[in-house]
Amino acid sequence: MERPMAAPARLGESASAKETINLRASAEHKALIDRAASRLGKTRTEFMLDSAREAAENTLLDQRLFLLDESRYAEFVTCLDAPVEPTEALKRVLTAAPPWER
Repeated sequence: MERPMAAPARLGESASAKETINLRASAEHKALIDRAASRLGKTRTEFMLDSAREAAENTLLDQRLFLLDESRYAEFVTCLDAPVEPTEALKRVLTAAPPWER
């Protein structure tokens, strides 16, 4: 049976936060994190989760977003604009009736 969700206790804390993340840190790292969290008016947990989530999103976005200089961008656009020889699989997809018409 699923438990009812409580309202968030603090800003930035999700009502659906049910998972626990445990980690060990040196006293110096803990103090640094606490100082930074305090400066932003956040708890240590809020600061660490926000920072980790942002780092995770950036890591994943780096796999989708890429930057090119002008010459490489021009080459990239040329490749995108170049005609493509359709494969047999593509031809089948393009000529097949859509599922809602079958």
